[in-house]
Amino acid sequence: MGLVSFLSTVPTLLPLTPLPSASSSSSSSSSSSSSRCPIHAGTVRCKIEADVTDENGFRRRDVINSFGTAIGMELIASSSSYVEVARAADLIQRRQRSDFQSNVKSTLYTAIKANPDLIPSILTLALNDAISYDKATKSGGPNGSIRFSSEISRPENKGLSGALTLLEDAKKEIDSYSKGGPFSFADLIQYAAQSALKSTFLASAIRKCGGNEEKGSLLYTAYGSNGQWGLFDRQFGRSDTQEPDPEGRVPQWEKASVQEMKDKFKGVGFGPRQVATEALLATDPDVLPWVQKYQRSRETVSETDYQVDLITTLTKLSCLGQDIYYEAYTYAAPKVDLTKLKL
Repeated sequence: MGLVSFLSTVPTLLPLTPLPSASSSSSSSSSSSSSRCPIHAGTVRCKIEADVTDENGFRRRDVINSFGTAIGMELIASSSSYVEVARAADLIQRRQRSDFQSNVKSTLYTAIKANPDLIPSILTLALNDAISYDKATKSGGPNGSIRFSSEISRPENKGLSGALTLLEDAKKEIDSYSKGGPFSFADLIQYAAQSALKSTFLASAIRKCGGNEEKGSLLYTAYGSNGQWGLFDRQFGRSDTQEPDPEGRVPQWEKASVQEMKDKFKGVGFGPRQVATEALLATDPDVLPWVQKYQRSRETVSETDYQVDLITTLTKLSCLGQDIYYEAYTYAAPKVDLTKLKL
């Protein structure tokens, strides 16, 4: 004898045998001895006997089908609660990452503000770490490999050790308050470049306000590009490589020709628009229009074209070949002891 405790919750899904008519009452009474569990309209028995085999009883297939249907309905009904739990967990992780990212930016801003002379080196450090990406092998890129002594000591990275040391010190502070594990060098270097760029944008706004920091900060907040970093900020969770990138992938920028620069950027999917940042490149007819455009933009109050395109370039560079782990730096939230709550 088997028990099915929830079949009565889905009576309309089960085939019901019609009640016998009055004319067949005599034949029904004779068959009642073999059927111990007759079916009445609108009623589903919760107790199924193994010897129910006649036309007025459930067949085994009916019971199995009903069993599966009921389970499916219960799963569907309860799935919404699991979705709500998943959404809640996702919101918690987003808040954790957002808070941690804000603290990281604050730490880097403070470190760079105290060492403004290292801003060019920090930007070159981020560029050289990212431009090592090789499309053919899908290797390299902004993976933090430049932190290794064998790579930072290469000719193309000459003069960048001071910037790396500054970031290593900042990383120690960041790791001290991180609840979701150590901060990756890959993220550290690219977010330092972001902070360095923001510092140059803010400094330009302050200069246009006659050196007044308060007015310059207001100008940058109101008309600057501070709201254009959304896509960059979402790329938070790069992984560190455990070995240096191959040699020969990064040119020596101070010795490279315009064509070599163009070829290198083209190799990672960039065009003249992304390399028009140096006066030297104005000699190239493909790059010249962009150099002139950015020079005009930098003379305006907001510098919109120049700043937005520079942000876009850094965002693309900072993602070359990287798989972003969007749960990085999250952690298990502490459980609340309800017995200690005072109501």
